[in-house]
Amino acid sequence: MTAPTIALHDIRHRHGTTDALAVDRLVLEPGSTAVLGPNGSGKSTLLRLLAAVAEGQNGTIRIAGLDPAEPLYRTAIRRRLGYVAQRDGLPPRMRVEAFCDYVGALKEIDSARLRRRWTRWALQQVGLLDVAGERIGSLSGGMQRRLSIAQALLGGPDLLVLDEPLAGLDAEQRAEIGNLFVSLSETATVICATHHAEELAGLCHRVVVVDGGQPVFVGTPTTLAERAAGRVWEADTQAPGAVCRAVGPGRFRCVGDTPPAGAVPVAPTVADGYLATVRPSTPS
Repeated sequence: MTAPTIALHDIRHRHGTTDALAVDRLVLEPGSTAVLGPNGSGKSTLLRLLAAVAEGQNGTIRIAGLDPAEPLYRTAIRRRLGYVAQRDGLPPRMRVEAFCDYVGALKEIDSARLRRRWTRWALQQVGLLDVAGERIGSLSGGMQRRLSIAQALLGGPDLLVLDEPLAGLDAEQRAEIGNLFVSLSETATVICATHHAEELAGLCHRVVVVDGGQPVFVGTPTTLAERAAGRVWEADTQAPGAVCRAVGPGRFRCVGDTPPAGAVPVAPTVADGYLATVRPSTPS
């Protein structure tokens, strides 16, 4: 079975009277896709649609050619899916290994021996094998996030939909999980919503930027970075009308149209391209 291609056409998804997501056309090929966007931009709504957790009120979604709105097809899609929700919602009194066994049973891994093998493999991938006997409630927030990733890996799905998988992880753990996603994307379709533009989006084959409920950029990390070309400086002061972030004591990196006095132009990064896309121009 080959990794699935996902296609969305004329999608409209509303929360009450508000358009949470509006997608005219979006095609996601096998490999890895990072989904970037401000809070409330529609990232989680998009991932819920891709994971067949929610349905668009209008338009069509096809996952490996299957329509998730059809119950039989939705079941077939979920059998090949690993999903990490934005919030963990793990049962605190269950032990780690028992929880993975339970999820494995839900994924129709019928053999208890095979479920144990998948459980140990998945926990090893995220560095949790040594806490397999611990209760989930005793784990730190970062460990619980890694457990959420582990349960998504059970059964070797070829479609992974991951909402903020790096949340709560330290720098070393984020690097390890990023390396894991690169490996998984060689044989699967991996879609990650993330705020870690440099660490995760820079590793992916493609990036989708969602803003105001709409995809405003679809392309490679390199192409996204190039959107900020000629608009990134480092300076001792913040530039009016620019997006500035501290990069050291009394030193700022600014993305905007007008450099501050004494600014030095620097090469744009994926994060700079993202900022230039969601805030293309800000009047001074």
